[in-house]
Amino acid sequence: MFETLKNAFKVKEIRKKIFITLLILLVYRIGCYIPVPGLDVDTFSNYVDQGTNNFLYLMSAVTGGALANGTLFALGIGPYINATIIIQLLCVGIPALERLSKQGEEGKKKLAQITRWLTLLLAIIQSVGVILNFANQQNAISAEFIALFGGNQNIWLIYIFMTIVYSAGAMLTMWLGERITEYGVGNGISMVIFVGIISTAGNILVINPIVSAVEAAQGTANGFNGIQTLISVIVFCVIAVVIFALIVTVDLAERRIPVQYAKQVKGRKMYGGQSTVIPIKISGSGVMPLIFAFAIISLPDLVMGLFTPNWGGYKWYTENMSGGQGPWAWAYILVLCLLIFAFSFFYAQIQFNPDDISKSIQQNGGFIQGIRPGKPTADYLKKISNRITLFGAIYLSLIAFIPSLAFSFAGEQFVNVFSTTGILIVVSVALEFDKQLQSKLMMKNYKGFLK
Repeated sequence: MFETLKNAFKVKEIRKKIFITLLILLVYRIGCYIPVPGLDVDTFSNYVDQGTNNFLYLMSAVTGGALANGTLFALGIGPYINATIIIQLLCVGIPALERLSKQGEEGKKKLAQITRWLTLLLAIIQSVGVILNFANQQNAISAEFIALFGGNQNIWLIYIFMTIVYSAGAMLTMWLGERITEYGVGNGISMVIFVGIISTAGNILVINPIVSAVEAAQGTANGFNGIQTLISVIVFCVIAVVIFALIVTVDLAERRIPVQYAKQVKGRKMYGGQSTVIPIKISGSGVMPLIFAFAIISLPDLVMGLFTPNWGGYKWYTENMSGGQGPWAWAYILVLCLLIFAFSFFYAQIQFNPDDISKSIQQNGGFIQGIRPGKPTADYLKKISNRITLFGAIYLSLIAFIPSLAFSFAGEQFVNVFSTTGILIVVSVALEFDKQLQSKLMMKNYKGFLK
């Protein structure tokens, strides 16, 4: 990857795209530090960082701490991701959307427009949810700001104002991501998530130890041990490198099914006679089953936190079903694993359709050696896909818990540096970015050869 970056910077066009990508990401990170008027940042930070609501803590980690600071881009790219997932699922069940998805470039533009409108709707709903969460906290909104709007009787005006600001921030984040996709390198939405996760890790691994060291030098730190902190950071980095290496290995692993194409005479030319492979990746579903599983298991936590924060059932659910340490914590692990398995097979069926692939192979005069064309080929592909999906589901279930357990050896403060979803996203985005650079370098070489 470093060699690819080195070669990419030697090409003026690619270098320009990389600088555009970095500039837009810098604008996004600046927006993550622009405060929203009237909010008490300390109250926001304490509420999120205490982990009283697991869903909000996960949102804050993905946005690089923007939610905890109550800034303009507090929602980050979350509404757009949710809208994209919903549209992708609806394309399977709604014939009109399915037809749009098969209409080429024009259909993709229409689906993208529908996704943008759905993003705006979800951003408004999510903004209201976040604001109602924080409205339950004492001194969440400054008294001066309340007085500016005419007192507590007009508090609803403040809520409307914050909803507009946060929704606008989410839409602006989506626009920045689309500009990266259009003018930069890689998928802009993925790059925005990538930067947010890396920023969260950088704050814990770099910024916090430096701040603690400065406070210790000034005599204001409480029990800061520089040597112990340095050792903990080194241990964490070693464990992280091992885990990332293992994840990259599994992410690149695939089962290749050989396909042979018979020779065909069309007109005066002969076609076919070649052999190719159908690659089926072990982690073909990517991070989606984990996102679905965590979202569903966190949904009751979010709803009860909004409407019944003082209810005993909400306290029990937080202690036992939100990653807590209650007596029923084992049920959280069991339910999460079952959800991961269910969504792994569901998403595999959406992405890999054996019947369509079998029909395409047969129409092009291809066949799998030892397997008859048509339904036998579809059954064979389905059997292989189910086996690989099973191993992929087991892998995702293990990876959902192993990183937190491994990072705990470095210290409790490092357990939540990288969430499981964050690790998989970082790996997949980095690999995709490398592939994008390699493809652009290859295209540049071809153009130079043709000239």
